[in-house]
Amino acid sequence: MKLISPAPELIIFDCDGVLIDSEVISARVLIGALASVGVKVDTAHVQTHFLGRSWAKVAAEIRHSHGYLPGTDFEERYRTELLSRFEQELDPTPGIKTLLGQLGPKTCVATSSTPKRALRSLELTGLAGFFEARVFTASEVERGKPAPDLFLHAAAKMDANPANCLVIEDSLPGIQAARNAGMEVLRFTGGSHLRGIDDDTLTLGGTIRCFDKWDRFLEMVPQADRQTNGWMTT
Repeated sequence: MKLISPAPELIIFDCDGVLIDSEVISARVLIGALASVGVKVDTAHVQTHFLGRSWAKVAAEIRHSHGYLPGTDFEERYRTELLSRFEQELDPTPGIKTLLGQLGPKTCVATSSTPKRALRSLELTGLAGFFEARVFTASEVERGKPAPDLFLHAAAKMDANPANCLVIEDSLPGIQAARNAGMEVLRFTGGSHLRGIDDDTLTLGGTIRCFDKWDRFLEMVPQADRQTNGWMTT
């Protein structure tokens, strides 16, 4: 099923759960870190309340729901452990490298991760070269997802019209942010953290197009294929 005509001017990728299969690792580390200070949450709680959000929003939710405000020391311990686990376990989502080599439109990353975590994640998974400096994080804007600020910021930096941008997201806050920015959005459901969830839930009751394998992307957006649509590269 074709999505956009003509082709998108800019394709904006979320990072965690889209480019890299990181959300399961992040959930395990956060659950363990919170347990060490007496806060008990499970994977379902993490997916519902933390997935796709900036650390500031996660910390605020922990305080609101559990009466514990993670301070700087907690955040540093969590991030140190997470990067250590990433060094050992992190993989790109299957097929993403092949797809990135086939795309004609401009691409960038817009993520709720910190700059350090995002850049290291892309390096570890061999994706950094596809984006170079075109990585934008929530630290660069006033409001994180689901506000539109980050995606609008990315479009401005890439000199693209928001109405001609396509966002690839996995999380509900990210999907809402893309819609709030007036951008087209597809939901990538191939990350480990979304396995076993029924189609009606993933498609938000049929209101969003989903795909779980990267080789399906160009079937949905054939205009983005560099080789078959005469895209010029510089």
